Amino acid sequence: MPTPARPRPQPAWTVGGVPVRLKRSARRRTVTLRVQPGAVTVHAPARTPLDLIQAFVEAKRGWAEGHLARYAAQAIPPAPLADGSPLPFFGETLVLRLVPGTRAPVRLGPELHVSPGDPDTLARTVEAWYRRAALPRLRALTEEYAEALGARDRLGQVRLSRARTRWGSCTARGDIRLHWALARAPREVAAYVALHEAAHLLEFNHSPRYWAHVSHLMPDHARQRAWLKEHGQTLARL
Repeated sequence: MPTPARPRPQPAWTVGGVPVRLKRSARRRTVTLRVQPGAVTVHAPARTPLDLIQAFVEAKRGWAEGHLARYAAQAIPPAPLADGSPLPFFGETLVLRLVPGTRAPVRLGPELHVSPGDPDTLARTVEAWYRRAALPRLRALTEEYAEALGARDRLGQVRLSRARTRWGSCTARGDIRLHWALARAPREVAAYVALHEAAHLLEFNHSPRYWAHVSHLMPDHARQRAWLKEHGQTLARL
């Protein structure tokens, strides 16, 4: 009886200096590439020839290397807050000023005056200011979109969140939570998230009807989503 042929071993593929891991599945029908911080995985059907998988990886190389580079840049810790540090705020750029004797953070024109302290204390103080300053603006955006959607009567409370994986949420009761760090994004990005959640007052799903409501009020919402996907991980890091 002839000996069954052994499967060819996977070549040592790399993308951006990161080894590519191959995962096969008999249930899979297509080849896909997944990029995570410091990791690249190609998923393929059990019988797909290695040559075809390698060609797919090569075709996606530029895309994958771009994502790896962005992940690497995001992993670099931000510089500690100091006098003169820029503070993005709904598309503006404020300047942090460390002023001894300042009892509570106060904005004076383009400057935010804060009492000096160690880096951790400064970060907590500035985040607390962001949270206080962000809520009225985020609430106003949400109310504006709820009104435009004809769903103002369905809107409950608008509050802030510190969720690690979600920029916003909407409950069945109509209560909406938005992440405080949206204040550090461009205004149109924060507006997109407010609209995204307000649209759930009409459609508690992501169906075509839901996206039609979003597109009607913000035709370029895909651009705001893309910005948030690329830069969002840096917003809450002070």
